[in-house]
This record gives sequence, C-alpha cells and structure tokens, in this order.
Amino acid sequence: MAELPVAAPGPDAVARGSWRERLLGPRAHFLLVPLLSVAAALAICFVAIWLTGKDPVAGYLKMLQGGLGSLRALGDSSLKASVLTLTGLSVALGLAVGVFNIGAEGQLVAGAIAAAYLGQAIAPGSALVHLPIALFGAALAGAAWALIPAWLKVARGVHEVISTIMLNWIAIHLVESWLVPGPLAARSTESHLSLPGTVQIRATAELPRLFSGEIGSEIALALAAALTIAWLLARTTAGFEMRALGSSREAARCAGIDVGARTYHAMALAGACAGLAGAVLILGVHKQYPSVFHGGYGFDGIAVSLIGGNHPLGALAAAAFFGVLRAGGTRLQLLQIHRTFPELIQGLALLFIAGQAITRHLLARLARLKPASAARPGVEGPRA
Repeated sequence: MAELPVAAPGPDAVARGSWRERLLGPRAHFLLVPLLSVAAALAICFVAIWLTGKDPVAGYLKMLQGGLGSLRALGDSSLKASVLTLTGLSVALGLAVGVFNIGAEGQLVAGAIAAAYLGQAIAPGSALVHLPIALFGAALAGAAWALIPAWLKVARGVHEVISTIMLNWIAIHLVESWLVPGPLAARSTESHLSLPGTVQIRATAELPRLFSGEIGSEIALALAAALTIAWLLARTTAGFEMRALGSSREAARCAGIDVGARTYHAMALAGACAGLAGAVLILGVHKQYPSVFHGGYGFDGIAVSLIGGNHPLGALAAAAFFGVLRAGGTRLQLLQIHRTFPELIQGLALLFIAGQAITRHLLARLARLKPASAARPGVEGPRA
C-alpha cells in the first residue's frame, strides 16, 4: 500500500521544539558567555586548591562568609563593589563610543587627590554642602583628565590606548611623587616637618556610614551612577548616538552625528565615574591621600566592564560578585590558601571572555542539536 505523507509540524510544535534555540541561541549569549566564563574560572580555581592538598569547599565557604557573613563583611564587600562599579562604568562608557578607556586608574588618582584637597581646604560648616562639593570636584578632576586623551583622539588622531596608558603613569607620579610629599603634604605644627600623606579631611566631607557605621553610603552612589548611565544609553538621544558611534564611527558620521562632541561627552562621563571612585576611597576609607596609595581599581575596571558585557548593569553585577570575593579573600589564609585567589578567578574569567568566540561557537552547536526524541531519518510513517 502507498505510504501516507507525514504531516508537517504546526507552529505550536515548532515553538515547543525550539526551547534549545531560545535557551542557547545568540539572544542568550549576552548572559550565558559571562556566566559560563565565571563558572569555568571558579571550577579551575577549585581544582587548583584541591591539587595543593587543601579543601576547596571549605575555602569557597570561607570566602563567602568573609564577604557576606556579617555587617562588617557586607560593608567591606559594598566598598569594593562600589569602587569596581564606578571604574567598570568608566571603561563601559568609553567602549560605548568605540574608545578603549584604559585610563581609569589615572582618572581615579586625579579624582582622589581633588577629593583629598577639597575635603580639607574648605570649611563650609555643613556636610550637606561640603560633601557634594568634594564629590563634584573629584568627578570634575577625573573628567578633565579623561578629556585629554579624548582631545588627542578627536583632534590629532592619537590612539587612546597609547595616550591613556601614558596619562595613567603621569597622573600617578605627578600626584604621588610631587603633590602628596610636596605642596599638599601635611606638616607638623611644632617642627614644620612633612608628615605622611596629605592633611586629614574634615568630618563634614566624610561619606556617611549606615547600619551602626558598618556599611558606607558609597553603594548608593555606585547604584545611582549605574542606573543613570543605563538609562542614558538606552532611553536618550545622546545615548543612542553614543551607541551608534560605538557600532561604526563612519556610519555615525554619515548619519549626521557629531562624532567629536559625543566622544567628548562619553569620555567626560567616563572620567567623572573614575574620579568618583577615587573620592570614595579618600572620603570613605583613608580620610586623606596616603603616602602609599594602593590603587589598581582602575585596571580592575577593565575586567569588570568586559565580564559585564560592557553594559552598566552588567558591570554592576560583575562588580558586586568580585567585590564579595575580594572582601572574603583574606579569610582563605585561615586555611593556608593564598588570599589572591579572587584575583586569579577574575583573571581567568577575563581570559575566557577574551576567547568568547569559542564559547559562542560551542553554544551555537548545542543549540542546533536535535532532541533525542526527534524522528530519525529512515523511519517510515504509518501505513494505510
């Protein structure tokens, strides 16, 4: 007897059979690639701890306890997450217009010294006035430092990677080798000798502490900055033009977008975010610019931005995760595990992000695999 043709699957069947594409397809790669990169980094470090003869489960639990186990731990985590968020936003804003801003460290230093100076040089008598002045001055200093490589790129065609690397070290040595030990150094009233670091800031310039003084208000500042920038890029004409510029400078120019102006706008905002990160460290932690300033957050912002998909909210999430790990990293020493494992996890995650083409290819292959229950070729349909 003749075989009856098998009816083609209807739209409902197609929709039911496409769960794999929806879960692993290109639309989901924005979330899957960072998550898988972090998971792979955690797995590798887990094995590395195990190979040294230590207990990786206990180590990871200690790290989480050190970052989330108490109000003090939450305060340390929120501080690190806030600074990482602001420097990550600085890098993400540059990449939004196609500029690789790796100068966040220098912009952070510029904002930090501005906050240290304004925090002690003026005495308005009220924190409602003094603190905003110090924060605004730090943001302005960071923005001014970021506009230098922006001008060099727009007006002279200098590549931003070269200029921002050079300006990082110029800012660091200008501040730490001249301003801090020289004109801005604290001096003893009796001997007129220089003291380590700058003058202590006034109490009216300090960032307020919440929850019995354990958690700083800097987390609110970082959260507000991330939400504002996400809204700016997604909901405003300026944000649309910045994203268009990041996609193609030539196409944006042909569409009538002022490429130079938008580059300046994005870099000024990027520098302001990094400057605020410096202000958080000075006004919330050190209360002065110390003689030895352990920075590096500006460089960490590159990893935070890339792991967060160069999106403001992604940078916020990545900063929160690595802030917790870094705050709890010191607890690893209780198990004779080196406290730098959080940095190793971050570095490995960044490495996997750099090789995300392989991850995307594997996800695409998995998305195209047919379920085991799918009909196999050669199986005959029902006969009459």
